[in-house]
Amino acid sequence: MFQQLLRTLSVPATKPPTDLRLAVAVLLIEAAYRDDIFQPEERDVIFRLLQGRFALTAEETSALLHAAEQTCQESVQLHPWTSAVTEQMTEADRIHLVEMMWEVAYADGVLDPEEDALIRRMVHLIHITDRDRMLARKRVLERIGRI
Repeated sequence: MFQQLLRTLSVPATKPPTDLRLAVAVLLIEAAYRDDIFQPEERDVIFRLLQGRFALTAEETSALLHAAEQTCQESVQLHPWTSAVTEQMTEADRIHLVEMMWEVAYADGVLDPEEDALIRRMVHLIHITDRDRMLARKRVLERIGRI
């Protein structure tokens, strides 16, 4: 019986990978909710970013956004989502995700300190340097005409 228990414990558990689209959507919505208000401008930016990044139809994007919002309400951890991003995205894609998060943070015209803190925390969880975080922010600010 003891040997059977050891065999059971030594067999690695296989779990299906987390859907990358859902992981990205959840992280973007987390950025939007950091100031406690999910503005329509933020929703529009997230919709546009998800649709463009994953080549989704409007209906698919709406469904993904709805699923991500539900997930955010039920989830208390970011780890499953940051792990999925780290495992399934290249470094360049993760830097692009940081740009997407900056776009969400600036969508309502104001960078809230909580949004900034989340992005700072997130880059370390997805293995992006502070330098790349700041360069991503600069690119977004240039793109939206704030520099």
